[in-house]
Amino acid sequence: MRPIRVLIVDDQPLVRQGLHAVFAPLDDIAVVGEASHGAEALERLRRTAADVVLMDVNMPRMGGLEATQRICSGTRADGAPKVVILTMYDQDENVFDALRAGASGFLTKDVAPRQLADAVREVADGGALLSSSATRQLIREFVRRPALPSGDTKELRTLTGRELDVFRLLVQGYGNAEIAEKLTLGESTIKSHVQHLYRKLNVRDRVQLVIYAYENGLL
Repeated sequence: MRPIRVLIVDDQPLVRQGLHAVFAPLDDIAVVGEASHGAEALERLRRTAADVVLMDVNMPRMGGLEATQRICSGTRADGAPKVVILTMYDQDENVFDALRAGASGFLTKDVAPRQLADAVREVADGGALLSSSATRQLIREFVRRPALPSGDTKELRTLTGRELDVFRLLVQGYGNAEIAEKLTLGESTIKSHVQHLYRKLNVRDRVQLVIYAYENGLL
């Protein structure tokens, strides 16, 4: 089984070196490249395949938010890498914008090495993650923004009744095992429904599903 391919994007050489050192002893994660800004990251991705991009926010030439948006602008079928935003700040105002741009995770740079490795595995496997502080910031952002009218999008109308049940529980924060218990279904069945939701709603992961629900007035 091939290792998870990681691209590190940060304008500080010491940070890139430190992140590289986290993954060096691991057999299931391999760093395939580094970049010092967003434009360089895009160029490297044209030449080197990656599964996960660890992305800084504030960089010269092209920042992490613009680079994330460009990387994640295609559909899931395009095979674009997942992006995890790394920031120095515990309360970063960029949480909401980063997630809307397509990021699958948002972590602070003081995260423990083992947690960072686990985060890469989680995102590469189709999951999504936020630090507790980032989650609180995202909730505050939802509350601060004006309420949106309830939507009835054409994508939602393609969902089956069971997929809608799973959708409602997902955006409330329930995991697959919890949803399986609530709906009295097998966990493998729930995973299948989740993949159908991603495909039908054209989202990449659970975080994007929550953003979709918010933007269509469903939260």
